[in-house]
Amino acid sequence: MISRPYQQRRAYAICKLLWREATVVCASQPLLLRDYVATIGDVKLVIDMIVGDTERVIEYPNRDHAADQEVPAVGRAPPLARLIDAGFTSRRLGGGE
Repeated sequence: MISRPYQQRRAYAICKLLWREATVVCASQPLLLRDYVATIGDVKLVIDMIVGDTERVIEYPNRDHAADQEVPAVGRAPPLARLIDAGFTSRRLGGGE
């Protein structure tokens, strides 16, 4: 499966849900966030995408779309809520709020 660097956790969780016995390995080129942003050219878009994907990693197990996985506190509220409050919402579940 090919995905953006920040989508690896979600890809992993989907694979583990569909193929529980499989050994799933995620790997990517080491890349600093600022370097990734430079390849996209839009800081807001990248943060919007990361916010949306983080919400999906948290919520999709509740919808049986992915296997549950631990999300470190840095990825949960309040840090996630602060990004949402700052307007990084275009890629949120439900199409943004």
